[in-house]
Amino acid sequence: MLIPVLMAPRVSFAQFTPQGLTKTPPSCVDVTLEADQQRENLTEKILYFDGNVDVRCGEARLRADHVEYDGDTKVVKARGHVQLDYLTQHLDADEARYEPVTGRGEFRHVHGTFAMQRKPTPTLLISPNPLYFDAEVVERLDENTYRISNAWMTVCNAARPTWKFYAPEATIRMQDSVHIENGNFRLLSVPVLYFPYATLPIEKSRTSGFTVPEIGNSTTKGLVLGDAFYWAPVTWFDTTLGASYYSSRGWAQNGDLRMKPWTGASLTASYFGVLDRGLPQADATNINQGGREEHLLATTPVPGGWRAVADLDQLSSLTFRLAFSETFTQAVNSEVQNTAFITKSFNGFNMDLAALSYQNYLTATPETSVTLRSAPQLRFTAVDRPILSSIPLYFSFDGFSGAEYRRDTSTPFSTPNFVERSELAPSLTMPLRWGPWLSVTPTFTFRSTFYGGQLLGGAFANRGFFRNTSEFNLDIRPPTLERTWTVNGAKWKHVIVPQIVYHYVNGVSNFNRSVRFDEDETLTDTNNIEYGFLQGLYRRVGNGDSQEVVSWRISQQYYFDPTFGGAFTLHQRNIFQALESLTPFAFDDTLHRFSPIVSDLRFATTNRYDTQLRVDYDPKRGQITAIGTLLKIKPYKESFLTLAHFSTIELSGDMPIPPPNFQPRTNQVRALLGYGETNRLGWNATVGASYDVTQGSFQNQIVQVSYNTNCCGLGVEYRRFSFGSIRNESQYRFVLLIANLGSFGNLRRQEKIF
Repeated sequence: MLIPVLMAPRVSFAQFTPQGLTKTPPSCVDVTLEADQQRENLTEKILYFDGNVDVRCGEARLRADHVEYDGDTKVVKARGHVQLDYLTQHLDADEARYEPVTGRGEFRHVHGTFAMQRKPTPTLLISPNPLYFDAEVVERLDENTYRISNAWMTVCNAARPTWKFYAPEATIRMQDSVHIENGNFRLLSVPVLYFPYATLPIEKSRTSGFTVPEIGNSTTKGLVLGDAFYWAPVTWFDTTLGASYYSSRGWAQNGDLRMKPWTGASLTASYFGVLDRGLPQADATNINQGGREEHLLATTPVPGGWRAVADLDQLSSLTFRLAFSETFTQAVNSEVQNTAFITKSFNGFNMDLAALSYQNYLTATPETSVTLRSAPQLRFTAVDRPILSSIPLYFSFDGFSGAEYRRDTSTPFSTPNFVERSELAPSLTMPLRWGPWLSVTPTFTFRSTFYGGQLLGGAFANRGFFRNTSEFNLDIRPPTLERTWTVNGAKWKHVIVPQIVYHYVNGVSNFNRSVRFDEDETLTDTNNIEYGFLQGLYRRVGNGDSQEVVSWRISQQYYFDPTFGGAFTLHQRNIFQALESLTPFAFDDTLHRFSPIVSDLRFATTNRYDTQLRVDYDPKRGQITAIGTLLKIKPYKESFLTLAHFSTIELSGDMPIPPPNFQPRTNQVRALLGYGETNRLGWNATVGASYDVTQGSFQNQIVQVSYNTNCCGLGVEYRRFSFGSIRNESQYRFVLLIANLGSFGNLRRQEKIF
């Protein structure tokens, strides 16, 4: 039986939440319906609503032309311009069956948009567009889960999408992921990749599963095919295991692990290895360049105020790193360092228990290296603290004890596994100041070091000895000269700071009997003075912070004893602490009373310019022994230029006939020129090269070009490595960026050079 239609301009109906429901969202307390017209079937307890029907329950809102509401089952059946809105979710459908209280429902012929909020990262292209999709059937399982059938989805313009995923069946979990079954990826409506099962993360989610396959090409590796499995069982742990097939060389394995199990603790580990069939040679033989490298970094707080750190790196050979590293910076790194320590600081004191090792490869073919190890080592230090409150006298100390080891495969030379070395170095400092004109800071240090072994005739002898030195430093700061003036509302200031430091060390007898474990063994007797000045030009506008525009430091040392207590050896590279304190470039193979004049000039006129020019001029040789230039410019909008140049003389030492590969000067240039950045919309391009001027050859060349839209991007790269006979390789890479989701291709985002 039907009742007459109520002819009110707007009709509303409220239904209180029924008792006994097993799932009632806390945001839904009652159901409210409004419409232009309403009628009721008293027998079936069904309400009929027509004309601008509006159904509300909590934050959910359903609108349609016609709605049937069953009072017993609390089910809404809607037809005609059906719209569902909940938070950032919006559905347009032809018809629907919806349960307002539970949020469940089924919609047909649906067009939907789900807004996604992705946090910007350097490795992900972000789009403000929502996730668009069309589907024949959409089943809403709850307020955050949708099951869709015969659907396509994209974040591009829905009218003309550049790309879209087609899915016969898919599940969307808000703030989690999209699961696609038997779907495919279409570029410009052309299917390019089939997915039996795929998971696409959206918003904050990390979802386990296989990554997008990697496909590439290299002149030495051949066709490259790879894939990996990503596993994230909990929020604080994930790992990736993968492998790649090189058609011309063999296959590679890789793995990454990340953990943050508790507050302040983290662990990352990585593995990369290659089983190599060998690099073909002209004589039809193959040279195996395979190997592996593992790295682990772990940090954690320890009860009692301690902190533990382990930074470990293992490399099978330098040849492997040169042959298979994917970036130039990694490939040319000849060092392998391992550090593990536990430390605690308290009341100005610091205690460390550490195990340290350092390996530096000298040559790759044949492979030679120097290995240094200190394990275990206990160090205890104290910062400057006043002795008496009446006078400015401060006391500090540094002490350690450990077991040392050294091995040199080029000599060859090796010490026993554990050579004792202990040291205690207390210091006294008295800063004195006479008004604003003069400050003088003398520091006296007594250093006593015990070695469990020594060198006799170039061979290691298990005979201990003490080295006791007295060291005196006098830091003199004469008056600072400065001048200020104002130009066009900007305040300028020019400052000249003179610097004079006197160094004296006595007690290092028989310098050559110490095994070189680290820089401590380069301490020599010395009597020298260092002098120079530092100039600075500063600019400040209004009440803003001052900006350093120009900084120029010039310094030189004079050696009263150019033999350094007899440690100096003529016609050899002499590496002493007294020499390295001024310049890291070796210059002293003949007696020098004057060191090179070191000039370090920096320009930073605006945020777009940063320039440093370093020059070492040797007055005895009458030539520049080292020159370095670092230039960073952003001259126009998104453009940038980075230029680095270093050239140094090489000391041949006491060699009547230098080795065939000896170069009297190293001279290398690296340049990077580009426009744009990683995730910038539009065209982005970068070109870079590393060139060895002495050898007359390129070591590395790279070109990257990409174009990004607000929903996707495409990038291509050419990369070339040239490391003598070890590697001469050209790589071709590409990447298709899918906004808010990820990428497809073998150009990984972390390897972009913008």
